[in-house]
Amino acid sequence: MTELYIRRDLTDLPDARGYFGEFGGRFVPETIIPALDELEGAYADAIADPSFHDELAHLQRSYTGRPTPVSYARRLSERLGGAQIYLKREDLAHTGAHKINNALGQGLLAKRMGKRRIIAETGAGQHGVGTATAMALLGLECHVYMGTVDIKRQQPNVFRMKLLGAEVIPVTSGSRTLKDAINEAMRDWVTNVETTFYLLGSALGPHPYPMMVRDFQSVIGVEAREQIQEMAGQLPDACIACVGGGSNAIGMFHAFRDDEGTELIGVEAGGHGIESREHAARFADLDISRPGILHGTRSYVMQDDDGQIMETHSISAGLDYPSVGPEHAHLRQMERAFYTMATDEEALEAFQVLSKTEGIIPALESSHALAEAIKRAPTMPRDSVLLVNLSGRGDKDLDTVIGVLGS
Repeated sequence: MTELYIRRDLTDLPDARGYFGEFGGRFVPETIIPALDELEGAYADAIADPSFHDELAHLQRSYTGRPTPVSYARRLSERLGGAQIYLKREDLAHTGAHKINNALGQGLLAKRMGKRRIIAETGAGQHGVGTATAMALLGLECHVYMGTVDIKRQQPNVFRMKLLGAEVIPVTSGSRTLKDAINEAMRDWVTNVETTFYLLGSALGPHPYPMMVRDFQSVIGVEAREQIQEMAGQLPDACIACVGGGSNAIGMFHAFRDDEGTELIGVEAGGHGIESREHAARFADLDISRPGILHGTRSYVMQDDDGQIMETHSISAGLDYPSVGPEHAHLRQMERAFYTMATDEEALEAFQVLSKTEGIIPALESSHALAEAIKRAPTMPRDSVLLVNLSGRGDKDLDTVIGVLGS
């Protein structure tokens, strides 16, 4: 079962310095370098140890509920009248999202390293819930940083984290969203680096985090690649996933990187539209998004003419991040992946359409990917296959949706 849960054989990236082409690397205070070196060494030892793979595989099967299924969205496909749409059901994983995959992997690594105090950041709350869940299981101390804007719009997940024994630490600085939660978590780590493990939730940050998170999330694509061939009799014509920091998307894309006939499509948060400048579409608005440094890595960053980080907007608390994981920047530069965006309005429409046609309430993050599938499917032949990563379920977003659509 080893290769199913951590797959790294498809690429030699990042290189030894942590770069995906010209993106990635380490841009952090000197005090953190020894901790990153320790983490990189511990991770290399872990993935060379069959017992680590066995323990993770056992937990993924017996606790997370893997493999998650692929579902054929028959009524949605019939309604759109084009390509056949399949959904990779990460919403059915324990805690309701893909985040548990990485939380369990890093949690086991922290325990192996003897770290008892775990810190994490969260936006939509699913990484916080996944981390709190894994730490409750493993018996480790858990602290989660979360912006007060996100706390307000994700109350169910805040309560879940507290119920699971985690301390939720409100962040009141900046835009009070994910970016600022990461800032505070990194400050904590710098202060307590000897005793603390930073369980970063997305495929960003300084090396080795983008690589490590990708590896722990690669189970999504490995499972889906086998499942879609069994169900549809072919590889998908396109894989579609939403992209905030980029963990669910890179987890899906990784297994299909060498399949030239499969297009990889990432969907960013278009917010109120590009013209409004109230969005988080890093690749769609290159007037304000260009290569820069944020949270220890080089990637595309939304910034003003003075290099100051711009505020973002998305109806989805998990997508309003001003940068993107460095491997996504590399895939785009190499023209292996294509990135588009969906507005708040389009995501809300997709949220409702899937609920009514398939009886599945998707997360608002996943609804951005669904919006692209809804646009694209009618333009494709009926024997085409679209595989959408349904990265999470929508229970956490009902308060937000009720506030917009009314009761």
